[in-house]
Amino acid sequence: MGGEVRYEIAQTAYIKLVLHARKHKTSAVNAVLLGRSLSPAADSATVEISDAVPLFHSQIGVLPPLEIALILIEEYCSPRGLSIVGYFHANERFDDVELGIVAKNIGDHIHRYFPQAGVLLLDNKKLEALPKGKDQSPVMQLYTRDASKNWKLVGSNGSSRLIIKEPMANTVLLDYIASEKWREIVDFDDHLDDVSKDWLNVELFK
Repeated sequence: MGGEVRYEIAQTAYIKLVLHARKHKTSAVNAVLLGRSLSPAADSATVEISDAVPLFHSQIGVLPPLEIALILIEEYCSPRGLSIVGYFHANERFDDVELGIVAKNIGDHIHRYFPQAGVLLLDNKKLEALPKGKDQSPVMQLYTRDASKNWKLVGSNGSSRLIIKEPMANTVLLDYIASEKWREIVDFDDHLDDVSKDWLNVELFK
């Protein structure tokens, strides 16, 4: 595909990703992005990210739990016309803004099944600066795979090709952080410890 891919992320998916990272501030965390590819134009296409599923905070890179999670997520997606369209990663260290080998490998796996897949990396410094400014761009870096099969950072922060569908999402995010909504987020680590915990987080925004 010759044109650039634009990624539109829903506010709920975006907030879910950041809250997951906020809950586990001293650990690396990851998630998969769910959505669909909208009808591509001749020179571009849009990937709509409608939801996100938090994966792990203690077993990142361990294959068996990841395989279990992906199978369950695929079973959820299939009847709803959704696909796994990308990957999200937050590094363990606050100042680490490099996309590591685990993130690249999982991104490669998703790319095999969804060639327009993007990888999002949390920018902690931008997240920390949110209360001090009025920046409504995503607090994430966007990576896409180039012709040489390497993951490359899109622009300075990818904001021109990563768009939050709701323009005031960062304001809502700050409200959720202030009210400690992040305490309620459930990931697959939590679900594997207690299967009654809902990895879809359907109650989170009610």
